[in-house]
Amino acid sequence: MRFLVLSGLSGAGKTTAKGFLEDLGYFMVDNLPPRLWGGLLEELAGRGVERAGVVLDARALAFFGDLERALDELKPTVVYLEARPEVLLRRYNLTRRLHPLGAGNLLKEIGKEREALAPLRARAHLVLDTSELSPRALKEALTRFLGEEAGFTLRLLSFGFKWGPPQEADLVLDVRPLPNPHYDPGLKPKTGLDPEVRAYIFREEHEPYYRALLSVAGLAAEGARREGRAFYTVAVGCTGGRHRSVAVAERLAEELSGRFRVEVSHRDVEKEA
Repeated sequence: MRFLVLSGLSGAGKTTAKGFLEDLGYFMVDNLPPRLWGGLLEELAGRGVERAGVVLDARALAFFGDLERALDELKPTVVYLEARPEVLLRRYNLTRRLHPLGAGNLLKEIGKEREALAPLRARAHLVLDTSELSPRALKEALTRFLGEEAGFTLRLLSFGFKWGPPQEADLVLDVRPLPNPHYDPGLKPKTGLDPEVRAYIFREEHEPYYRALLSVAGLAAEGARREGRAFYTVAVGCTGGRHRSVAVAERLAEELSGRFRVEVSHRDVEKEA
């Protein structure tokens, strides 16, 4: 199992980094006392978890007596985030959150925390100053250090407009201009998963419309991936969600799977069975 400890100064970006690590498949736990790390890893390993991490900040100082032993025994990868005091002050003023050491003097609390975490910083395999890093740049630095590519998933979801558009959609494609198999008695009982239905929908004269949908979906997903999104949802809708939307979503999945990791699901395919 790959085990990682994420620590650093409050306000330096640990919450953001934790989210990125979870996108990479890490099972993350906040401020678990070091003497319990071994039990956590044993439990997770028994359940097939391959990546785990602990976020450690100033709230766990009372348990730091066991830290050195845990680091020596488990040998985790330690990532430490920090930032300049004036940057941390500005971030706290923007969020209006209390510092974990909250004694009423924020600058003094930052200095006290930096001193308390110094031994952990000295054990870090990666120290990142996030003062000038955007969330995207932080994510790139972490994935580059860990040697893992941040996952991106394109989700394709077919639906019927008569049942309402899906709220989770980032982009909605309307395929109702394509020929409707519902009015063919031989095709009506079938779905967009059947070859006969697909042949009926994807006639040569309708190919330009489909190619336009493919281009829009691909460009939108590519833009989302460049922006650092973990996933992007394209909803494909026809009237009932049984024929055209299903066929188009399946074909989009086939043609875009070479560029993205693709998941496809059909929300309404059985509603009018």
